[in-house]
Amino acid sequence: MNGPHQESVELFLQEASENLQYLREYSGMLQEPQTRPEDLEKLYIAAHTLAGTSASYGFPQFSEVAAKMAHIFHYAMNATLTADMHGPLTEFISDAISVLEFDLLQISSGGTETEGDILAFKQRYSFAFPAPPASRAAREAAEQVAAEEPVADAPAAYSYVDHLPQDSEVPAEVLEFFVPEAEEHLQAVTECLLALEANPNAEDINRLFRSMHTVKGSAAQVGLHRLSAVAHRVEDLIGRLRDGELKPSANIVDICLESVDVLKKFLHRQWTSDEEMRAAVDPLLAQIAELAPEETEESAPGPYAPASSSDAATTETGIAAPEKRRAAPEALPQAKSVRISLERLDRMMNAVGELVINRTRMVGRLAELAKLVEVLNFSKSRLSGKVSEFQEKHEFSKVQPLLVPGSRAPQMDTFRPNFPGMPSVTSNDLLEFSELEMDRYDDVNILSRSLTEISADVNVVLTQLEGFMGRVDSDIDEFTKLAHHLQDEITAARMVPIGNLYTRLSRTVRDAANATGKLVELSLEGADTELDNNIIQHVSDPLIHLVRNAVAHGVEDRRTRQRNGKSEKGLVSVRAYHRGNHIFIEVEDDGRGIDYDGARRRVVEMGAMSSVAAAELTERELREFLFRPGFTTAAAMTELAGRGVGLDVVRANVHALNGEIEVRSEPGHGATFTVKVPLTLIISQALFVRCGTSVFALPLAVVEEIRRLKPDEIEDVGGKLLTRVRDVVTEVVRLDVQLALPPLEPLNGYFHMVIVKVAGKQVGVVVEEVLGKDEIVIKNLGDYLRSVKLFPGTTIAPDGSLILLIDLNRLASADTAERNALPASSPAARVFAPGAEAVAAGTIPAGAVDSIENDRVVVVADDSISVRKFVGRMLEKAGYRVKLASDGLEASELVAQVGCHLVITDLEMPRMNGYELMAHLRQNPVTRKIPVLVVTSRAGAKHRDRAMKEGAAGFLTKPVQEDQLVATVDELIGAEKPDTRRKLTVPVRQD
Repeated sequence: MNGPHQESVELFLQEASENLQYLREYSGMLQEPQTRPEDLEKLYIAAHTLAGTSASYGFPQFSEVAAKMAHIFHYAMNATLTADMHGPLTEFISDAISVLEFDLLQISSGGTETEGDILAFKQRYSFAFPAPPASRAAREAAEQVAAEEPVADAPAAYSYVDHLPQDSEVPAEVLEFFVPEAEEHLQAVTECLLALEANPNAEDINRLFRSMHTVKGSAAQVGLHRLSAVAHRVEDLIGRLRDGELKPSANIVDICLESVDVLKKFLHRQWTSDEEMRAAVDPLLAQIAELAPEETEESAPGPYAPASSSDAATTETGIAAPEKRRAAPEALPQAKSVRISLERLDRMMNAVGELVINRTRMVGRLAELAKLVEVLNFSKSRLSGKVSEFQEKHEFSKVQPLLVPGSRAPQMDTFRPNFPGMPSVTSNDLLEFSELEMDRYDDVNILSRSLTEISADVNVVLTQLEGFMGRVDSDIDEFTKLAHHLQDEITAARMVPIGNLYTRLSRTVRDAANATGKLVELSLEGADTELDNNIIQHVSDPLIHLVRNAVAHGVEDRRTRQRNGKSEKGLVSVRAYHRGNHIFIEVEDDGRGIDYDGARRRVVEMGAMSSVAAAELTERELREFLFRPGFTTAAAMTELAGRGVGLDVVRANVHALNGEIEVRSEPGHGATFTVKVPLTLIISQALFVRCGTSVFALPLAVVEEIRRLKPDEIEDVGGKLLTRVRDVVTEVVRLDVQLALPPLEPLNGYFHMVIVKVAGKQVGVVVEEVLGKDEIVIKNLGDYLRSVKLFPGTTIAPDGSLILLIDLNRLASADTAERNALPASSPAARVFAPGAEAVAAGTIPAGAVDSIENDRVVVVADDSISVRKFVGRMLEKAGYRVKLASDGLEASELVAQVGCHLVITDLEMPRMNGYELMAHLRQNPVTRKIPVLVVTSRAGAKHRDRAMKEGAAGFLTKPVQEDQLVATVDELIGAEKPDTRRKLTVPVRQD
């Protein structure tokens, strides 16, 4: 968007932003009991203005949502909203404002609407967007419009595009290796062009020519003849530079850079239409023709006619060129490398991640074994103590005459084997020796010695087991080293120098400086710093926006810089460096810095707070406002600045990478934005914490410290929990409260608190226990849970359970509420019912409006969770709202609390079975008429008769078929329709 149209769109963006801000601030009046009609009229005018202006500017999705909001306010002006309408309608308006604000940001940045988000919003509130039936007249009108579609304007008298050869069919496997190669050469072309503008030299021109020549030849070889033809004309232009016929200039560099953009569109086939391609290619080739006319040495049907087979190898596009430039390119040396797709590297990295998980599991098993050894050691020590004690008492004892064999009861000879033929020893034989001359042994002595030997054997086994554990521990250490080495190698294969991104930054600074008329020098440091290719792709847009902001917002114009004693040429520096497991990228300018006074004024103008409160804001708090949607300190709106779009998106993108962004600024001396991102997104360090029975993982990179905290050190100030950590006021987030877990109790009078630094501030997360840190492999939660933003991923514990990774940025901002799809609530749907437009206009009475039936609610009671969910899904597919209960008692409570139209119950359930549930429902006059359908595996006549006697309206046996179940439910609810489903009335305000 350029020119007058761009200026008018900017006016629309400004007006729409103000109206949305007004609606966000005052739409809450809708649910106040004594709202004045004139206040509602102001809200209606704001929403109606949004709908009208957005439609006139060609944003129909925006207009449709705004019109729905306007309809609600118009309806409220002429009809009374009941209490049960307030909640759904207020939530609808709040979400509508949010989705329109984001849509406005997208319109401002790209000129297009966020159709996906608006579609999701319309699906969530489907009751407000009923699909109108397509009438026959409408279909015929659509067909007529399609048939009478205007024919595109005839091309100009001479079109270069008409003479471009047609592309051949290029196999996908060929494009797979050609596209990366062409991108590399086009990257080299861009680098040479930017260097050529700053310091023209023959080496850059020759490199530029070789790169463009390679692109031309390769494209012709694979069959992309149009790309090859355009590249050939650019090569002709560069050839004149090389031959000295033309001198490098800003105009030639602009043409060549524009050619690179066109070639990339041909390469990636990004032309949306033939008209778009003609509008870009024809003017470009015309400019090239003025500087480098085509040399037609021999007649040809057209300047881009395909060459014959005999000379196709030398003139890929059939353009006659000087003989000196027809020479075949020199053969390049063959590199000892192969191209590997990022998908394959991702799979290899995932395999390394599985190795890390298995290593963690092995460490866990070893820890379990260590605990068993510890228990065995304790048991061994007890055994040794008892054996020693027994041994001291009974190993050597005086043999009394009563202990001579044969003189005691037979059952005491327990440990003396009975050897036949063994000569008996009489007491007289033993008495010949004194106690010092011969030891005496009885059964107790033998037992003592046996226990001593057993204890010694246990000691030997324990020693061997401990040695085995040591060897296993060493093996795991070696395994860990190998896994880390493999991880490092694969990570290194994914690493690319950030210098590849610097070329885009140079182009951005150049274009921004030309657009603003400023002289700007770009300093690039750390081009060899490497990081993951995926991270470079995700961080490129934030960095481009930061350098564009540095030129548009930071660097002053020439006169201002001269008045301030600075050089005319501003300096923007980009530095990248490695520290630990993170890459730091700094974008610094030597401009005016952040205007804190202007930021305070803007805060007040936005209505975010009063002037008194804004005056008390610190510089750090003002810097936080820079990242709010719609906030800008620019005095005027331009194509580069003043739209309030960008830094909030930059922070969101950086946070999505588990990164951080910080701002430093000194007024009059410039500002520095520091982006911190991890080296890789797959394997990272995490701190494990426990809250109740649940274990969670926190990114270790943002953890500052762990400390204990007394409950009385936490203060509730304005709904926020605050404490002091070394005289620094720190916000406290209780994990149990945020995640609705069982309340934590202090242990020995203390909580455990993890201090983290997120969003430029210090936050304390209260947990029950800190378990330790370890490497984790972050796994995606999958498509079904992709909307659960608080948990960006999960990892696998040694016991196989899942540990959720917490997004601390969202946790600190208390953005934990997920946006679930809402059912079509009948009170809210009443506002959008047929005839509601007339009620809103006050032209018809409420009695003339079509009635809306309440939602059909079915309570399913079964002690089997699989049966409950299976039957519930069947009914939800049929359009019913389902409430699930695990037994009869829970079902009776649900019926009493929310009511229902039908109860489906099993017979055999704990606490209250199906018969008791039916008897309970029949005793209450309110629930007596609710039909009950029994679904059970008991198919006998006895059970059926008892159920019918208790008042069952239907009886089905498991397994139940979906068609049979839905038909029975439709029949039962349809039969009860006049009694159980009342019609809603809308009282009309009588003024």
